[in-house]
Amino acid sequence: MTPLVLLLVPLGLPFATRPLARHAVQRLAPAPALYVLTTSALVLAGTSVIALGTLVLTGLLTLPGLAALAELIHPLPTPSGLLVLPVSAAALGALALSAWTLTRWALRQLHAFRAATREADHRPTTGDLCVVESPHPDAYALPGRPHRIVVTTAMLRSLDAAERDALLAHERAHNQGRHHYLLAAAELAAHCHPALRTTRTAIRLAVERAADESAARATGDRRLTARAIARAALAGHAAPAAAFPRPDFASAATTGPVPQRVAALLDPVPRPQRATRPIAILLACCAVLSVTAGTVGSLTFHHQVEVAQGEASR
Repeated sequence: MTPLVLLLVPLGLPFATRPLARHAVQRLAPAPALYVLTTSALVLAGTSVIALGTLVLTGLLTLPGLAALAELIHPLPTPSGLLVLPVSAAALGALALSAWTLTRWALRQLHAFRAATREADHRPTTGDLCVVESPHPDAYALPGRPHRIVVTTAMLRSLDAAERDALLAHERAHNQGRHHYLLAAAELAAHCHPALRTTRTAIRLAVERAADESAARATGDRRLTARAIARAALAGHAAPAAAFPRPDFASAATTGPVPQRVAALLDPVPRPQRATRPIAILLACCAVLSVTAGTVGSLTFHHQVEVAQGEASR
């Protein structure tokens, strides 16, 4: 039973990190929170997938026919087939569902990215700025070669000159920080384990907060940056839907909980506090524990397979 219990640990730990993710994005500085959350999410997602795969193999190798195909002398011994087989079937279903939803999301994002890129390619560009004639106020960072900032004429008309500079600084921060990779990683993790959806939401907020702080430093005016984001969000929500699709990883200043972001910008620059360190430490401990339990469980499973093949002794 020990290998089964060990393999269940990586599947349960993501649920424990949900409150930690919410606290991390609220208490840690945006940039550290972003990388701590993304790293822990990827580790937890990877170990959970490995644990699911090992559970599937454990159940399959208890069946005589499949055990013979795997060149086992006898089926894999387990404490209780009544428990192992249902767990293995559930793990197989979870893996299949994750693969299906992830594939659908990836294809949808690829289509949206190509559509956004084609639209930007046919518009005039000045430096990294691409202006699209549209009645819908919108602005977002479009990754690629080269990175571009796509902004509609309606959005430009909604802001004054200083606010436009703040908005563009925000979008440039997304491209310079390669935030699209972090957003894609968060989405990948959320498709691997449903409990990591909370971490995905926290990463999305941390991405916007990091760009907000970068824009505030670039303009030298936190209140101006807050006003620009608030006005851009109001303009975007008051207008009809955008005419052209864009991928979820194309970050925009108007996404996320805008009131929370504006309130953070109106506060003084936060100072690092020792009280926030335990959150990062706890997230790291969860990741390490998940890796340790998953590794020991997988190695124990491998040893059991060798015993069943007659290559090792108990």
